[in-house]
Amino acid sequence: MKKEENYTKAFEELQQIVTEIEEGEISVDELSEKVKRAALLIKICKNKLTQTEEDVSQILKELDEGEVVEG
Repeated sequence: MKKEENYTKAFEELQQIVTEIEEGEISVDELSEKVKRAALLIKICKNKLTQTEEDVSQILKELDEGEVVEG
């Protein structure tokens, strides 16, 4: 489940950044870097969700066709 761990870690870090921004815990000097990092984390999460959706769709298609392939 390495993909899920990466998603979970990215999402948790993104939540932390959002909290820091909302609470004003970030200096103006750090804000640009935090926003760049948040954008990267959003991309990671989006990619993981898209890949998971594709995987599930493929599995469901295979089930409908009666051809479940493991691995």
